[in-house]
This record gives sequence, structure tokens and C-alpha cells, in this order.
Amino acid sequence: MRRLVYSCISLLVFIAVSHAQTVQQKLEKAFQQLLADPQMRYASIGFSVVNSETGAVVFEYNGNTGLAPASCQKTVTSAAAFELLGKDFTYKTEFAYDGTIAHGKLNGNLHINGAGDPTLGSWRYANTSDTLLLRQWKEMLHKAGIKNITGNIIMHGDKWESSSVPGGWPWDDMGNYYGAGAYGINWRENQYDILLKSGPNPGDMVSIEKTIPQLYNTLFTNELKAGKKGSGDNAYIFSAPYNERIYIRGTIPPAQKSFKISGSMTDPQQQLAYSLSALLASNGKHPGVRVISSVKSKTTWLHTQVSPTLDSINYWFMKKSVNLYGESLVKTIAWQQNGFGTTDDGLEIMKNLWKEKGIDPASLRMIDGSGLSPQNRVTTNALIKVLQYARSRPWYSYYLDAFPEYNKMKLKSGTIGGSKGFAGYHTSKDGINYTIAMLVNNYDGSAGEMVKKMFLVLDELK
Repeated sequence: MRRLVYSCISLLVFIAVSHAQTVQQKLEKAFQQLLADPQMRYASIGFSVVNSETGAVVFEYNGNTGLAPASCQKTVTSAAAFELLGKDFTYKTEFAYDGTIAHGKLNGNLHINGAGDPTLGSWRYANTSDTLLLRQWKEMLHKAGIKNITGNIIMHGDKWESSSVPGGWPWDDMGNYYGAGAYGINWRENQYDILLKSGPNPGDMVSIEKTIPQLYNTLFTNELKAGKKGSGDNAYIFSAPYNERIYIRGTIPPAQKSFKISGSMTDPQQQLAYSLSALLASNGKHPGVRVISSVKSKTTWLHTQVSPTLDSINYWFMKKSVNLYGESLVKTIAWQQNGFGTTDDGLEIMKNLWKEKGIDPASLRMIDGSGLSPQNRVTTNALIKVLQYARSRPWYSYYLDAFPEYNKMKLKSGTIGGSKGFAGYHTSKDGINYTIAMLVNNYDGSAGEMVKKMFLVLDELK
């Protein structure tokens, strides 16, 4: 009987090893075909796969080579936020006033004290939309006996640094919605929409019909023209934080009556203050607006606006790759540990966390939290170690749930100019769990064609 048991165990081990070798052989063949593809002639690639349960390396190529990860870097920020902040973490925005309230009038100032909540005014949650919050705040003020304000609406975003955009972000990105910076007070995900109207012929002028919401203290230089029929959206917005001038260049299709593009607010703190001021206007007179860096006057608490929990914020951060959320999380980590939110401090804290978990800080050259900077350099082995660590944590189910599905796998994708990546998890039809990271830099041709060829390699894990 003992001999029979040993024989069965040996057979199972042999089958498992044979299967692993088969997968390795298939991956090797598919990977060599990818390397030989003309798109890869001048490209760099890193590819790492491990058995999720055992940690055994299934395949590795350039696993310790630093490459631009694009949004695959979000897997690192997401895991660090869960670990350092906790899945139930919330942001709190405080409303207070100074002076006195009498006969429906605040003889003083309304103060809004921010903590960097990136969901304030967001349309992604049932209870955070800009119109809903503005209406609720107006009702809150009325219940407190405030219908008119003689002073100002004063915005306090001083828990975070004034530098809203990480170093290395391209000018081409900052003015567009996905390049929105992270401020001490964020509003409507720091995004606005522009509705455009184009003439019937290529080369015709394009007019700006309106912005949603109405923007304050903003000047547009519109250089847009109508492109060829079927040319699609080739319009780009150029601006910088705290700058009133916004340039729009490129083309949109001809004969468009309401063509929408989206940009990033250059001063969302001021935008929120003006929006609330307009709502509280009495007899055509708006309360004044001020954005200051410190609280000097004694204030009385009015209201606390609480954000959705971190697990919900992370869901959208990963699922829809919202760069603002990543930059906000990095600063929040610094604010929670040091009392002041800066990108550099947050990244340093994250790197120290991963160093404690056995990841060399040199393998995580992170310039930001979202991966938008082309200066980021991360190795696929480092991504694997982060992903593997996440599997051991009590928050893993929330982490995994936020991964999008690509190629019928749970993968976070990453895309910036000339760089494409995927990182995540997959369970094969045989029930084997794999942890995966693949980064390709400097490929030639279209991203769409590159993705198809990357998936041909990943298909061997199915």
C-alpha cells in the first residue's frame, strides 16, 4: 500500500512538472516570435510570470530591466494605499465660518478646509456629484441661518503642497482631462467639458459653444479647425496649473453641432469657490472668493463632507485608470504620515514600504503615482513582487476586484507614447494561478497591433 501511495505521488509530481515545462516551452516559442516581429526591432521588453501559489518562476526575460510602465504603475500605488491607509480610509472636507450669524446673514467668512478629496464633485458616485453637493451645501447653510455672506468664501488647501503636477509630466498631457493635477481641494475630478461646433468643410473654423461647468477666470485661445470627414477627435488642450490662458489646437470632424472634449481645470479650488458663490448670490451680488495658505481666524464648525471609502476610490482608480486618484493617494500617504502632502514624500514612503517587503528601491524609479510620467522606470520583477504581496493581504479581494479584464484576464493595462504594458493575474483552464507582468517600450507601429501580439504570448497561459 505504501509503495502504491508513493507511486501515485510520484505520478502527480511528474504530471505537474511536465505541465509546467509545457507551459514554459509554449511561452518561449510565442515570446521568440514576438521578439522577431518587425514592431520589436528597436524595442525593449520585460516579461515575468510566476506561479501565484508557489512563487516559482514560470518565465522571465529582462525581469530586472527598468522600463516605462505607464498605468501598470497604478498596481504599485494601489497596493501601497491599501496597506498604508486601509480600505476604509475616507477624506474629510470641513466647512466652518468666522464672525456672527444674524437675520439670515453671515457677517464674516465661510471657510472650506480641504484634505485633498479627489472624489469631491465626482460623477462616479451616487452621493458626490457637483450639482448634488452644491445643492446640499446651500441647504446646510440655510439650516444654519446663512442665506447671505458679507465676507468671502475662503478656500484652504494648505494640507498639501501647491505643486499639483508631478515633475516630468508632458505639456501635451497637462491640459487634457487625464492630466489633471492633484490639489489640496479638488473639484469635479478637476475636469471640465467643452462643447464644440465645426463648419461643414475641412479647414473651417471651430467655435466653442460652452463649457460644463461654466469656467471662471479662464481665457481660451481657440486654434481648432475642422479636419477631414471621419478624422475623429484630434483636438488637444494646452494649459498649466494656476494659468488663466488655455489653448486648444488640432482638428475635429466637420459638421459637428455638439462635439465634446474634456480638459483639466487649472485652479479647481477657485472654480469650486466661484460655483458656490454663484449659487449663494443675493440680489446679483456674489460673496467674494479667496484661496489662502493658512487659517488665521477662529472659526466655528458647520459641516463635514465625507468621501467614499478607499476601496471604492481604488475601484475607479484601477478600473478607469483615473490619474488624479493616483496622485492624490501619493500625497495623502505623505500627509497621513508626515502631516503635509507632497509627491516626493509620498513616493519615498511607498518605496520604503516595498523595501521592507524585499523590493529594491532602485527597481521602482517612480516619479508619480499614476504612471503618466515618461520618466518612470519599473522592472517586471518588482511588479510581480507587489502583486504577489497583495495576494497575502486581507484587502486583496478589493484590490483584485478593481482590475479590468483584458484578453479574458485580470490585467491592469498601461499606455503612453511608445510604451505598452499589462500586469495582473490569470487562472488557467487547468486551475493554475499565474501572476503576470509584461512591459514593452519603444515599439514601432500602432499600439493596437502591439497589443494583439502581446496577447498571443499571454494566451499560452490559458
